[in-house]
Amino acid sequence: MKKIITIGTRKSLLALWQSNYIKSCLEKQYPDCEVRLQKIVTKGDKILDVPLSKIGGKGLFTKEIETALLDGEADLAVHSLKDMPTKLPDGLCLTAITERAVVGDAFVSNKYNTLAELPAGSVLGTSSLRRRAQLLAKRPDLDIRDLRGNVDTRLRKLDDGLYDAIILAAAGLTRLGYGNRIRETLPCDFCIPAVGQGALAIECRTDNTELRSMLEFLNHPATKSCTDAERAFLGLVEGGCQVPIGVHAEAEGENLHITAIIASLDGSTLLRDEIDGCITDAVALGESLGSRMLEHGGKDILDEIL
Repeated sequence: MKKIITIGTRKSLLALWQSNYIKSCLEKQYPDCEVRLQKIVTKGDKILDVPLSKIGGKGLFTKEIETALLDGEADLAVHSLKDMPTKLPDGLCLTAITERAVVGDAFVSNKYNTLAELPAGSVLGTSSLRRRAQLLAKRPDLDIRDLRGNVDTRLRKLDDGLYDAIILAAAGLTRLGYGNRIRETLPCDFCIPAVGQGALAIECRTDNTELRSMLEFLNHPATKSCTDAERAFLGLVEGGCQVPIGVHAEAEGENLHITAIIASLDGSTLLRDEIDGCITDAVALGESLGSRMLEHGGKDILDEIL
């Protein structure tokens, strides 16, 4: 059994919380194993004044860490699954998906208790095209502006009065101890979450069979089936591009229910569909829903964006 394990991680508070959480799980499972953190700065951490959709999207937060994995400088990486592209570099794999935390998006404000209370013209901050499109579809009267930075940076911008409210992932806020800042968790049928939202992904080299076997205990089967379906949908519909897409799968026993949206940037056009099936067919169900939505207008929406 491997005696020293190095986790490659970003330096943000949330990334460090996630890596330290997995570190503690490994140390509890393998008391004789030493787990170290190697902090890595990614391109996405350096460029904070440009919307993600304009500089490359999800891979901005993973490339340097994945290079460290491939070079053997790190053994594994811990990511928010929602930040992971659907296609990974050759030689790397997602070897475990942890049990999902709170899935939805959180409404945070120092003035208002709910999204419905926001007056017309209020400034709402989000970094997500998915959130922007769904919110504009329901509240076209809001002034939705881009919001970049780590969780604590975004909260500080709200506290400095730059925004009337902001939208963040509820899971990240809760993990960092900011749960008391959440005024409202938006229902998933109101604002469909990002692919994999709330789950952590453990990435390592495909040929590192010993470590992959050691990490298996971290895998949560139901969460993995749900997120496999979501990632299959995303991979078929748009790959790694930044477009307004939301998809959420829920497991109940052997049944899997998937809901998804494809939207225009301004939310004026929003296609929504859902599908049910057996959890063992998760990937096929995600691809089937994606194919159906592309045929029924989704492709036209995406063609206008891409």
